[in-house]
Amino acid sequence: MTATDPHRAIEAVFRIEQARLIAGLTRMVRDVGLAEELAQDALVAALEQWPRIGIPEKPGAWLMAAAKNRALDRFRRAKLIDRKHAELQADQDAAGESALPDLDSALDDDIGDDLLRLMFISCHPALGRDAQVALTLRLIGGLKTEEIARAFLVTEPTIAQRIVRAKRTLAEQRIPFEIPHTDARNERLASVLAVIYLVFNEGYAATSGDDWMRPQLCEEAQRLGRILAGLVPGEPEVHGLVSLMELQASRFGARRGPDGEPILLLDQNRARWNQLLIRRGLAALERAAALTPALGPYALQAAIAACHTRARTADETDWARIVGLYGRLGDIMPSPIVELNRAVALSMHMGPDAGLRIVDALTSEPLLRDYHLLPSVRGDLLAKLGRNAEARAEFERAAAMTRNAREQAFLLKRAAECAV
Repeated sequence: MTATDPHRAIEAVFRIEQARLIAGLTRMVRDVGLAEELAQDALVAALEQWPRIGIPEKPGAWLMAAAKNRALDRFRRAKLIDRKHAELQADQDAAGESALPDLDSALDDDIGDDLLRLMFISCHPALGRDAQVALTLRLIGGLKTEEIARAFLVTEPTIAQRIVRAKRTLAEQRIPFEIPHTDARNERLASVLAVIYLVFNEGYAATSGDDWMRPQLCEEAQRLGRILAGLVPGEPEVHGLVSLMELQASRFGARRGPDGEPILLLDQNRARWNQLLIRRGLAALERAAALTPALGPYALQAAIAACHTRARTADETDWARIVGLYGRLGDIMPSPIVELNRAVALSMHMGPDAGLRIVDALTSEPLLRDYHLLPSVRGDLLAKLGRNAEARAEFERAAAMTRNAREQAFLLKRAAECAV
């Protein structure tokens, strides 16, 4: 084992525990920015001590204790500085240690679900929609700036600025740590759904790293979606999102080969799809459809996933219906990514020429300039048309654009196949 191996293992553990750690700390200290700093302090302590003592049996509890101790140190130091500057009022001086937050009580409190509370805080209307989603992806999803930038199709500095401003706004306005009442909750619901959706997507196809998937992110998104469905059972789009996640997650067992390599949808062994998740997903889609005559964006995507689920083999897929569903999705949520997916479905329904015409038109779309799936899809369509030299160039371009090692290897393999 190299010297960096323990640090990689510790960082992997931290990434799993990070969201719950920040959520619990935010409840204690009532400051999102400070909670994130304390979580990072706990990571530093783990990087210093765990290589020597080993990873604890309950790493989350260890990290929380370390962060709590760091919080107490900060509050005590702040009190001492205030005393030296004679800025504490007389009642604060008399209160002594009781002026500090009661972190022990907060840690043992019956708190419900800290992650969901943190999500609603991060989606407060004091923040713009983009800032809401970016901040929550950072805190809840544990996503890096580059990963969030990919989700938004914007630059990393733009995302970094949004996150900094969002945390400053929440601190200045002293936003309470709570799940809001009905009216305020409904006001933030669209942002919360967007966050859960993007967290799931990052787990389904990781932006970077050595693994194509990050299942723990998907599991957390599914859990939060189910909780949300219980909170607002009359909201069709909540059930639509739950359906979409369950149906997509049902494929996990078939999406990777023995060595972790990607297996695309049409090549998957459908016998390995999880039937329990499929039943849950279809039931959630039925609930969404029963609540509204016009499906929203998440329910429409779930309906597309359901088309794949209901096909016993790839050849039995109802591509005509999928093309129509993507058309409806594009009408209510115009997006070049939706159009790219429609092009893929159309190519399956009417042939690669039909899809390629749409994809070629998207090559001038600014939002897709750095989106590696555009040249990947174009390469696939060119290969089907026998234009192998062009296909190879597109696969190589896509491989150069992705930051995920598994996906890069897969794309380079496809490029090599075009050279044969």
